[in-house]
Amino acid sequence: MLSTGLPQGSVPKLERPGPLRDRVYEALLELITTRALQPGQHLVESELAGHLGVSRQPVREALQRLNTEGWVDLRPAQGAFVHEPTEAEADQLLTVRTLLEAEAARLAAANTGTSGIAALEKLCAEGEEAVAADDVDAAVATNARFHAKVMALAGNTVLAELAAQVDRRVRWYYTPVARQRGRQSWIEHRDLIAAIAARDEQRATDVMRAHTEHTRRTYHARPRD
Repeated sequence: MLSTGLPQGSVPKLERPGPLRDRVYEALLELITTRALQPGQHLVESELAGHLGVSRQPVREALQRLNTEGWVDLRPAQGAFVHEPTEAEADQLLTVRTLLEAEAARLAAANTGTSGIAALEKLCAEGEEAVAADDVDAAVATNARFHAKVMALAGNTVLAELAAQVDRRVRWYYTPVARQRGRQSWIEHRDLIAAIAARDEQRATDVMRAHTEHTRRTYHARPRD
């Protein structure tokens, strides 16, 4: 049940302003992305509404939108459930991620100055601290910020827009393997920073491609519940 499935403090506060249905949608999507709501979990409208402090109507609208986007499955006579991604779905998305991020790394190596390198170094240090503290949520969030920064440094708006479309799902797939990837992931980030700082486009491309492929393989090899 939802009432026992949400960790203490995991329900995000609804930010204002903005239409209530949009704020409820964002809150539920964050709970799904971080796996506070697990794949396959039954989503009860009344319980979600109670946790979020809203009526059932915006929850219903949010669930319909999440269903359209593939985050939630609506089953006749059963209700709403968090979508359980197939191995093929995950593989296709993580493969596309590799293509996008390898090109971003190449462009970042061509375009990044000292301030950009310093920003990457700071994020990497934060990620290493999160891993050392075994703070998975912080490690996942910082990992997403690190990759977003590389994408921003690439300076290609179209590439960034495409990456943004898969970013939430990348976080969804990365969360269950974040602890397993652990320190090695941030060692690879350090290697990437070195390649970007050296303006070595080929090396940056190769490091990022290997890095994202490691995550893809780790996801497929993860322990199943």
